[in-house]
Amino acid sequence: MALKPTIYKVELQLSDTDRHCYETCHLTLAQHPSETLQRMMVRLLVYGLNYHQDLSFTRGLSSTDEPELWQVGPDGSVEHWIELGQASPDRLRKAVSRAPKISLYAYGREVDVWWDKQGKTLGELPKVSVWRFHDSDVAQLDMFISRSMQLSLTISDGELFLSDNTNHLSLQVDRLE
Repeated sequence: MALKPTIYKVELQLSDTDRHCYETCHLTLAQHPSETLQRMMVRLLVYGLNYHQDLSFTRGLSSTDEPELWQVGPDGSVEHWIELGQASPDRLRKAVSRAPKISLYAYGREVDVWWDKQGKTLGELPKVSVWRFHDSDVAQLDMFISRSMQLSLTISDGELFLSDNTNHLSLQVDRLE
């Protein structure tokens, strides 16, 4: 019998002063059985960073032909393809053929090693932007996790400020190209 995902309910108060975007998002996050809680929280942060009314979570780890998030236009075309982790150039080449904008958000202790190996090739791909979350920031996301979360995410000058009723965290996301 296959393991079922764990469901998390999130109310995200988003204040993105860089894009003048202010929204309250009611989200259901499904944590895949093989997904870490930190990865799920990175997905949530990336959602906030790229918020658009047409942005949605996909089947993610359950599907090899979909990204973690995508923005699909009214005509069904993919407008923004968003990956997480340390994706291969081959995977992103496929995305280049399917969307006019591709973003990759890398995280984890091995990002520097991965970037040393793949950075040149990824940098040559058109339409691809690569970003990095710092491992020390991601490691602190555990303090926000509960099955029902009420979070506030403020984005200002490229810096993220995440908070709930008791915890506060400032996170950096750096462009790798």
